[in-house]
Amino acid sequence: MSAAPPVFLGSEVVEKHLQRASLLVPSLEAALANFSSGAEGGVVQPIRTVVPVQKYSGFLGVMPAYSAKDDALTTKLVTFYEHKKDSSVPSHQATVLLFDPRNGSLKAVMDGSVITAKRTAAVSAIATKVRIWNRTKENAVKFARSVKGPVQVCSSAQEAVTGADVIITVTMATMPILFGEWIKPGAHINAVGASRPDWRELNDEVMKNSVLYVDSREAALNESGDVILSRAEIFAELGEVVKGTKPALPEKTTVFKSLGIAIEDTVAAKLVYDSWSAGN
Repeated sequence: MSAAPPVFLGSEVVEKHLQRASLLVPSLEAALANFSSGAEGGVVQPIRTVVPVQKYSGFLGVMPAYSAKDDALTTKLVTFYEHKKDSSVPSHQATVLLFDPRNGSLKAVMDGSVITAKRTAAVSAIATKVRIWNRTKENAVKFARSVKGPVQVCSSAQEAVTGADVIITVTMATMPILFGEWIKPGAHINAVGASRPDWRELNDEVMKNSVLYVDSREAALNESGDVILSRAEIFAELGEVVKGTKPALPEKTTVFKSLGIAIEDTVAAKLVYDSWSAGN
């Protein structure tokens, strides 16, 4: 008897089933703690494989993970391109494949772009009041109009970060765009972009004068130009803070280098599928 065909869950369905952030945040906290617990945590996650598509200045990332405690097995396929001429196409596009870990059957194919956005937002400490800067002012204005709450569009990166308690960088920058002399002492920085070993968002002064947290030491030391090129010392994985084996240091200037790891997508995809299944 052949296995049932996989279901396809598009972006609207995924969005609907991830609306309850109260479920996503604690699930991700547990997953990060499991990841940082080694074999005891039951997470198997090889480092992301990245295939350069040099002809078109793009990349294909392959991100598999298995969580024994969540009984979840997935692979995310993600492409990222800097569309300098065609801004109508998203720079990042993703698909998540969810398998039955008992027998390897493919259970679902789902939109991964929403999952990526939601889990990244959940893992990062997102500020509720936002000042934004974009290389293209029109894009900044467009974003500001789409967000609920007060948003101030700034004319420069320096203006956006001056005096800020929380700073979030989400770029495909290859050279630093955030500089240490701009940063308020005690600020927290979520550095989400620059996910290649020769790309930078933060300059050496930021990296070396901050307490550095990462989602994965192995990933950061292999993928993050901010970490590799600055030779900054990693203080802790986020999962170690969740577990309580390493402290959070709110009185210090802190950086969370968020590369995004596959177990985050695995847990989010399992939540979506379980929620969808319960309603069908």
